[in-house]
Amino acid sequence: MDDKNVKIYGYLDFSNIKTYPVKERINLVTVENMAKPGEDEVPEWGGKDFDELIERIIIARKNRRPVIWSMGAHVIKNGLSRYIIELIKRGFITHISGNGAVSIHDFELAFNGGTSEDVPTAIEDGSFGMWEETGRWMNEAIKEGAKKGLGYGESLAVYIEKNPEKFPYKEDCVLYQAYKNGVPATYHIALGTDIIHQHPTVDFAAIGATSGTDFHKFCYSVSRLDRGVFLNFGSGVIGPEVFLKALSISRNLGYPTYNITTANFDIIDLGDYRSKIGYDNPHYYYRPRKNIVNRPTSMGGRGWHFCGDHKVTIPNLYKKLISKLSEVEKGID
Repeated sequence: MDDKNVKIYGYLDFSNIKTYPVKERINLVTVENMAKPGEDEVPEWGGKDFDELIERIIIARKNRRPVIWSMGAHVIKNGLSRYIIELIKRGFITHISGNGAVSIHDFELAFNGGTSEDVPTAIEDGSFGMWEETGRWMNEAIKEGAKKGLGYGESLAVYIEKNPEKFPYKEDCVLYQAYKNGVPATYHIALGTDIIHQHPTVDFAAIGATSGTDFHKFCYSVSRLDRGVFLNFGSGVIGPEVFLKALSISRNLGYPTYNITTANFDIIDLGDYRSKIGYDNPHYYYRPRKNIVNRPTSMGGRGWHFCGDHKVTIPNLYKKLISKLSEVEKGID
């Protein structure tokens, strides 16, 4: 270039990236070892605050108010998909949201019957995440969806619907079952964070377009959240940040979103999480504490942080809600 003010930067081409058949991989999670709601023993867990949260969820659904379920990938990796699917089918969950990793593990279970590779060994030779079917099919679905103006989650669900022969385990896929039951499943993507971004067929414009559409859908659900419930399971960054922005947009547009219930579930013990803490406390930088539990409920409602393993907290949530199913059914068409 002639312009001396223009700097030339390196640009790495992905076209020669080597991928591998997913069948060659050992999976840490399979459909055979996934949890079975109603069959597996559920260890006792909970307390007064947890019982109050259950009651608030029941009241919200009886009054046709939303219950938004936000999560990180470890919910799927812990084999808990069937609990979420049952709660969707029974009318407790009105919106699913997650990051890109959530969608990938969910999608892999649908076609492969297994997910979650051994990262420490795979990163050593550059094979980590280089799975041909995962990257090709998900990017293909996202590109097709972008052309139709679909969101990221809906693009994947429509692709599964159109290609049933590829997805023998779709009954255990959260995003697909959400789609079949009329519940939006939205995915909020940080570019460069997911294994399908490593694939030679990746189209970042399509990913951005579909995830942007999903953000609009998520904002719509949050704008209806007054007297509703927002639950977050293990998402430490994307979930809390997306929720706070959506809540700000909703209030900016005049939607009454002050009488809300929020609950964060994670293994980190925050102690007195409602007390004021300074910059010198590491818990100050834990986003769910600020963006889910405290700030959104500063003008009304109630926020909680529950410390526990997802394998314990989610089955207990399911068990208690199912025990009160008749109360909910009286309030839901």
